[in-house]
Formats: sequence, structure tokens, C-alpha cells
Amino acid sequence: MLIGPRTMRRIYALLWMLALPLLPLRLWWRGRKEAGYREHIGERYGRYGGRPSPRRPVLWVHAVSLGETRAAVPLVDRLRRAHPEATILLTHMTATGRAAGRALFGDRVVQAWLPYDAPSAVRAFFVHFGPAAGLIMETELWPNLVACAHAAGVPLFLVNARMSARSAAAYARVPSLTRPMLAALAGVAAQTTADAERIALLGAAPPVVTGNLKFDLEVPDAAIALGREMRMRFGEARPVWVAGSTREGEEALIVEALVRRSLPPGTLSVIVPRHPQRFAAVAELLQQRGIPFVRRSDPGPVAPDIGVVLGNSMGEMLAYYAAADVVFIGGSLLPLGGQNLIEAIAVGRPTIVGSHMFNFAEATANARAAGAALEVADVGELIGALADLLGNPARRAAMRDAALAFHAAHRGAGERLWRWVAPQLETALARDLSRTAAG
Repeated sequence: MLIGPRTMRRIYALLWMLALPLLPLRLWWRGRKEAGYREHIGERYGRYGGRPSPRRPVLWVHAVSLGETRAAVPLVDRLRRAHPEATILLTHMTATGRAAGRALFGDRVVQAWLPYDAPSAVRAFFVHFGPAAGLIMETELWPNLVACAHAAGVPLFLVNARMSARSAAAYARVPSLTRPMLAALAGVAAQTTADAERIALLGAAPPVVTGNLKFDLEVPDAAIALGREMRMRFGEARPVWVAGSTREGEEALIVEALVRRSLPPGTLSVIVPRHPQRFAAVAELLQQRGIPFVRRSDPGPVAPDIGVVLGNSMGEMLAYYAAADVVFIGGSLLPLGGQNLIEAIAVGRPTIVGSHMFNFAEATANARAAGAALEVADVGELIGALADLLGNPARRAAMRDAALAFHAAHRGAGERLWRWVAPQLETALARDLSRTAAG
């Protein structure tokens, strides 16, 4: 039996109301490893205590986690330049995203948690902040949030939007929630034609295709300088490869492969888990296998008999990549969707990915076609590809040149997005001004 949209929304809201009393336990549990989850918990329920409402107008950007926050940098900077009178509200769901926002923007933006998608929390969010418009990064879609924004006359734009085939299939299973939600969006700017087609099939108005904001990454001089410092510590003459943003299950595969297979003499493997709660678990893996290692946080140079560095720091991924001869992108050896390969390509590093990059499918396919990246089927092929590249300076140089050319050719998404969204933001701000004047 097909459940109608109104009934489905009620069921969805009821499930949230039942879950709300239990969610502080989840935050407390996650806060054991990431203290940020235990901060400002009231905001997740739409409670802001004595926090004053921000100066209006408010332009709101939602960047759920670390990757989206970094990708939002050119958009936030453009908003600040074009509308210096506006308060920029930046919301997140993860502790790493909020920490990155604080590091990138400081007090130039107002930060808050996006509330849980319970009707009361969402309504309180809109009452407190009163945004003139919202820009939601990538695929962070919540039915009550979108419905409440629509009811309040706040246009929501889904920008830098991506929709993998797997995610589209999941959304399609609940059409009575998905179709009204997508239809209520004020507009969608998709990364690729494939993303746009999937989003439109699910119920959105035809999206525009503006490209991937992550290609507009400006590599800071400070990241390159830190990469040089890391490389001097690692050993300038040693072959160095970085496994970046690894996920649970992958580190065990990599560690076992390092035990059983050989890389060129003196090779240093740098493993950088995606989430800080993995640092201790990966250290335990290395200890169990008897592999000598040091942590990024340990002082001094890495001794020649140390074969692994555990990257136990956040916000330094570009520097890790800049310090490497070759980079492997985590989240792709297992069916996890992969992580952002553009950062490694932006610093000109030969890049290896696993076969599970479905969250970055088009960027990966194009990078491979350009000679900037190569794909491996499993950890055995990964070690083989590393051995080949680390022992072949000419091939590394060719991939480096291809990577830099590929990155340069795909820049410009920020400008295309801005040309599309700027007039709509002007209209939203004018409407907000009229509402404010009317009292």
C-alpha cells in the first residue's frame, strides 16, 4: 500500500520524536573521542539559551562535515564580499566540520549545529536565525527542514549537489518523502550531468550543472610549507606514500599488506585515518603486528628503521599530500564511496584509488582518463602500483604534470555557481528586507 506524503511525514516526525530522548547518549558516546560532540548540545534541539539572534539579513550555508566545509570556502568568501552587510551563518552536523569551519573562518561567520530534523527543533532554528536564504552543500537533505523553510518563505538551494546511483536508489524507495522535499527546493546546482539527471528523476525541478566546487581549491602556501617540513622530518631521500582519509576496515588491509609484501627499500608509509576516533585503533593494529611506527605528533625526525607514520592530526591533509611521492585515497578499497581525490591532484601528486569511488565517480573517471590517477581492484594491486610508481620517477613526473593540468582545466565551478545563484539571493534579500520593514 502506497502511503501518501502527509501520512509519511507524520510517521517520519513521530520517529524523530521517539528518537530525540536517546540522541544525547549517542553524542556522549561520540564525544569520548571527539569532544566537539558534547558542546552546544542544545542547538541540536533548537535551543539557543541566552545566545542572541544574529544581525539580519542572514545568509545560511550548511556544510555537514569536513569535506563540505572546505568546499564551501569560495562560496562563503563570495557571499562575504558581495553582501558585507549580511551575517553568514555556517551550520554543520559533525565535530570535524565545525572545527574546520572555526579554523577556516574564525569569527567572520556565525557557527551552529544544524538541528535534528524534528519539527519543533527545525521551527525553532528558523525563528532564532531567520535566514533570508539557505545554501545546502552536496546532498544533505532533511524533509522537515525543507518543508519548514518552504512554509517560512525561505528559499533553499542545493548547491554543489551530487547524487550517486546508490543514493538515488535509496531516496527512490521513499518517494512520498523524497519527491515533495525535492520539489520544495528553490533550485539545484549539480556537479555533473549524471547528478542532475538523478536528482531531477527523484522530483526536483531541472537542475543546472555548475561543476564541482572542490576543483576551485586554492592550495595555501602554508600547506605547501608544512608539507616541506613534514618531508624533511620523514626523510627527503626516502620514498614516501600517503594513505589519506582511510576508513575502518581499510587500515587493517593496508597493515597486513605491509607485513606480507615489499615496497622499495626505505619506503615510509603514512596512514592518515579519516576520523580522529580511528587514531588509537590504527595504533593498536600496528602494535599487534609488530610494525615500528611513530605518530605525527611525536617530535623529531623519523628514524630510518621506522616504516610507518600514523597521521594523528586534523586539518593537515594537503600538507600530508604535499609531503608524499604518491597518494592513495581512502574509503575506496571497501564499498564506502571514496573520499575527495581532488586535493591530492591539486598538489600534483600521482593518485591511486580503489574500485569503490562511487561518491566521486565522474571526477575519478575523468582523472583516470587524463592520466592523473589510476585504479586498483584490491590491496594487493595497491601495493604493486605503489612499488611501480615509487620506483619509477619518470612515470611519477608524467602523472604529476597530468594532475596539475587536469586540476587547472576543471576550475571555475565557483564562478558558474555564483552567476546562477547571485540574482536569486538578491531577490531573497529584498524579500527579507520587506518582511523586516513590515514588522
